[in-house]
Amino acid sequence: MNNHQKKYRVLVTRIFPEEAQRKLEQQETLDIIQWKAPKTREEFLKQIKGMDGIICRGTEKINREALEAAGPQLKVISTFSVGYDHIDIPVCSEYNVKVGNTPGVLTDATADLTTSLVLLAARRISESIDAARNGSWKSGDPSWLLGSQLTNKTLGVVGLGRIGEASATRLKAFGISRVLYHGRHQRKEQASRLNAQFTDFDNLLKEEDGFIICWPITDDTRELGGIVQQDDLVRALEEDLLGGVGLDVTTPEPLPVDHPLFKFKKCVILPHIGSGTVETRNAMGCIAIDNLMAGLEGRALPFSVKN
Repeated sequence: MNNHQKKYRVLVTRIFPEEAQRKLEQQETLDIIQWKAPKTREEFLKQIKGMDGIICRGTEKINREALEAAGPQLKVISTFSVGYDHIDIPVCSEYNVKVGNTPGVLTDATADLTTSLVLLAARRISESIDAARNGSWKSGDPSWLLGSQLTNKTLGVVGLGRIGEASATRLKAFGISRVLYHGRHQRKEQASRLNAQFTDFDNLLKEEDGFIICWPITDDTRELGGIVQQDDLVRALEEDLLGGVGLDVTTPEPLPVDHPLFKFKKCVILPHIGSGTVETRNAMGCIAIDNLMAGLEGRALPFSVKN
């Protein structure tokens, strides 16, 4: 690199997995401040001052306050996530700041986990693990810890995008005989591959034996729950209206350990690990870096969030 070549100041709010971290460190035009652990909002606002670019996660809220703190030289926000509800896109457009995300690469990892959650809930796996560990195993009792199998069941899919389709495809391998789906628009191509039927949300709830929610959080979907309305979910579990629940996304995150949802044996809660594979997180990191570099160099972002 030419010693007089401009260096871009960037803030990266997490350490990446090995492959992506190596790629970041190979960018010779970057002057990097990188966090090893999350910091406070106050620290974030202090450290983005003067930055040309930022790679963030969903825990860093990018709003007018943040953009004003950064300054007019800020060119690009690259989020290490598919979702971008933590970023005020219209305000970024107003400030002429490009925004990129990491779509597509986490479909398989998230669909694998969605399938796992369905099986965990249906077969009461979490309760079974606890019974084996704590000595409450009831050997020989044929009616103990009975779950449900998926053979000949109806699956409801809320949001038949890439993840919804991939999840339903996996679950059909367990014997699901019918797939219903609901969303803002019909997805005829995906529905054709699954032989799925479009229906309204109320009818989906009447007809399904179990359903999965694969919608991103947007202003339209936010209270189908952050996406799930957790207070209502607690009441439904208290009234024994649900056979089982599996969550990988909660509000807030981390969910406090004294939250009422943790008291229900039927409710399995995971710490938002849908994209948590080595392969996916490295791919996400590499895309986030590509988006960052494109924005800094005035090129079109490979994966741009449009206003």
